[in-house]
Amino acid sequence: MRGAVRQRGMFLIEAVVAILLFMLGILGMVGLSAQAVTTQSDAEYRTLAAQWASQIGQEAWISASRSGVDPVTRAAKLAESLGAFEYQQDGDDCEFSGKTAANETVTAWVAAVRDATHGGLPGSTQFMQQIRINSTPGGYNKMTVTVCWTVPSQPDVKRRHVFATLIN
Repeated sequence: MRGAVRQRGMFLIEAVVAILLFMLGILGMVGLSAQAVTTQSDAEYRTLAAQWASQIGQEAWISASRSGVDPVTRAAKLAESLGAFEYQQDGDDCEFSGKTAANETVTAWVAAVRDATHGGLPGSTQFMQQIRINSTPGGYNKMTVTVCWTVPSQPDVKRRHVFATLIN
């Protein structure tokens, strides 16, 4: 009888401890779920940035002038036509400045990248996109596209995707 008196209330303590452990497990799973959603969103934005950068690279490759039989003339025409794609070639760290392109393709591309409601990137501005063209005398033209954005959960942290391609 005396042992039964000592056992009184032990079931209640065991039940409280079990409930506490269960709640800690559930809270851990909720935290992991929130982190998974954030990581998935970041991956989605990086994929979009890669698609946008690749798209303007393809547009430049398709529309570049390759006229002229002479290799020197051809290389000069190609470099000249690619110059129309340059956009905000100065600056760094996703704060670009400089000449904006008069090319309608580039203007439309920048507007589309900024339009987050229709497949663009969130938090991106016209000063966060850059297209640089580096031409060499040998006819090699390197196009470097930098696409920047910020995610809603971290508006102070700039994300960046850099795409480089040779157009000859």
